[in-house]
Amino acid sequence: MRSAPTILHLDMDAFFAAAEQAAKPSLRGKPVVVGGLGPRGVVATASYEARRFGVHSAMPMAQARRLCPNAAYLVPRFSLYRAVSEQVMELLARLSPLVEPLSLDEAFVDLEAGGVADDSGSAREAGQRLRRDILAVTGLSGSVGLAGSKMLAKIASEQAKPNGLVLIEPGTERELLAPMTVRILPGVGPATGEHLRRAGMTTVHDLAGAGEDELVRLLGKAHGTSLFRMALGHDDRPVVAERDAKSVSVEDTFDVDLHDRVRIRTEVERLADRCVRRLRESRHSGRTIVLKVRRFDFSTLTRSETLRGPTDDPSVVREAAARLLDAVDTTGGVRLLGVGVSGLADYTQEDLFAQAAGEKATGDGDGGGPADESPRHGTGGQPEPERTPTAPPAERRWPAGHDVRHARHGSGWVQGSGLGRVTVRFEEPWSTAPGRVRTFPVDDPELELSEPLPLVIRETPSAAADGAPSAGTPAQPAQSSLPAS
Repeated sequence: MRSAPTILHLDMDAFFAAAEQAAKPSLRGKPVVVGGLGPRGVVATASYEARRFGVHSAMPMAQARRLCPNAAYLVPRFSLYRAVSEQVMELLARLSPLVEPLSLDEAFVDLEAGGVADDSGSAREAGQRLRRDILAVTGLSGSVGLAGSKMLAKIASEQAKPNGLVLIEPGTERELLAPMTVRILPGVGPATGEHLRRAGMTTVHDLAGAGEDELVRLLGKAHGTSLFRMALGHDDRPVVAERDAKSVSVEDTFDVDLHDRVRIRTEVERLADRCVRRLRESRHSGRTIVLKVRRFDFSTLTRSETLRGPTDDPSVVREAAARLLDAVDTTGGVRLLGVGVSGLADYTQEDLFAQAAGEKATGDGDGGGPADESPRHGTGGQPEPERTPTAPPAERRWPAGHDVRHARHGSGWVQGSGLGRVTVRFEEPWSTAPGRVRTFPVDDPELELSEPLPLVIRETPSAAADGAPSAGTPAQPAQSSLPAS
């Protein structure tokens, strides 16, 4: 535990939904729900307007629709969320070299390592400045927690939501934690929480009072000891700048179980291509290809194949995933498919071949200059033939919320589709009013899916640094410390 609250936890507010509201003027101030829209879909994020109706993350989408039928229900646009996340992480990196991202919208920062804070006053100022800068650059709000440990900084950011800042003064941890539920502590999920409840422990105060020996008896040495220390407010985990990914994967749950073997194989190949795109975006390659299949009876099978060397070649991943599929019985139907790559590296097998060829050329006296540009080679040493992309489905798909562009009407987004038609609202992030709505045939040659437009910057960084609000900027939220005096 530190003697000053110099560990910061940032958690963006309703991130996916807020990004969609920032990108779509007609949705600002209205309920927005992002997630899978099929019968088996679940809520990824709900805006605060939707949460007032009881909608929350991980809720079945069908239940969300019953609770809030008038919300906008959108499919996630991860390319947009990643772009905004990169902007936020860049702002965090300006505060400190020790930034530990937990997800696209959440991270720890060691302010002391960055030299920007060494006491409560400087830590609070750094947190306030960060929130202003995030609003200035992205138009979105984030909640900030400040404390002497990672555990308490995360608890503080939860207390700060939405759009606030909470600082926990070192020395007040036990008083703050005592009345809280045991589920607030890291490592206490539903199963552990129920186990503790049956033992008569529902609050952090109960855990501290039970003593370390009793918790070790109930939960085992490692978990019991760790939980007892956290109940006392002790957490010495450092902020770790490098959180290397162990794997990259993608998966899809289907609205209707798949039975056709050809369709299943096509979906596996499509997932393999998506997985490789994500792999390349992370600047990695991998050796082990993993196939995940959830069958009609909810039984889940995983199969894996380890290659001779790491690769980021889509044809290699596709073929390996297809071989794994051949060993899986899908006759009863498939409800979920996933493809992943693990055993990550920052080079590929092809790089090793190129290096070996270069060394051989140098040893033969043919010169050590740069090699000529040539097509990439597979593990067989022969150039890979151009692969024709998989043919699109007969009817073009128009996911709700995704960006489109019309040759005559310009940029917009899909409000919905069905019965051979697609409805589009034509507006842009910087539009001053909700845009007009038009309906087209799904095969309109002038309409096509497009990449997300960048979010509008609502105020300049210099204005944000001075705390000066601009038109359209939300009111400044209250700042607080816990516990209140």
